[in-house]
Amino acid sequence: MKWFRRLFFTLWYFRDPPWDTNISPPELIEFMNNHAPGRAIDLGCGTGTNVIALAQHHWQVVGVDYVRKAIRTARRKARQANIQAEFRIGNVTNLDWVTQPFDLVLDIGCLHSLDAASRQKYISNLKNVLSPGGIFLLYAFVKGSDSTSTGLTDADLDRIAVDLDLAAREDGQERNRASSWFTYQFSPSSPGGS
Repeated sequence: MKWFRRLFFTLWYFRDPPWDTNISPPELIEFMNNHAPGRAIDLGCGTGTNVIALAQHHWQVVGVDYVRKAIRTARRKARQANIQAEFRIGNVTNLDWVTQPFDLVLDIGCLHSLDAASRQKYISNLKNVLSPGGIFLLYAFVKGSDSTSTGLTDADLDRIAVDLDLAAREDGQERNRASSWFTYQFSPSSPGGS
């Protein structure tokens, strides 16, 4: 099934994927305006729109996506914007290559699209890639009573809360689906930050 998922996302990039708006969301803009620049990683970065926005706000940024066409486009857009950023073709569930922690882990619509086993791997990586006090800024669909829809479950959110503290949650709707912005903080000494 994973090969089908990869093919599905790759084919979308030969058109205009609905999630690739080329506009950074106001929640990310607000975050950048209220936090000093540091090191950031965008998991599921697509064509790099948010990586470029972060770099323009003086962040050191890495973007990761497993769709080669998306990463090629992201690199081209970064050159055109005259910014420095690193783009990696890779799986967001395997971050063994990370040697320095990040102050910000950004995910806009990636985690909710993973299967259950991949979500577990992704979530368990968070504490290994976030610096103490680091922020996990997450936008995701939230699974409703319709069991066939994509979205994070309460169990997924509970797994995140084992290692990270929920600082804020803003619920909303996108295309008639429940969605939320989550802000988590990694506090190793707190009960949620083992």
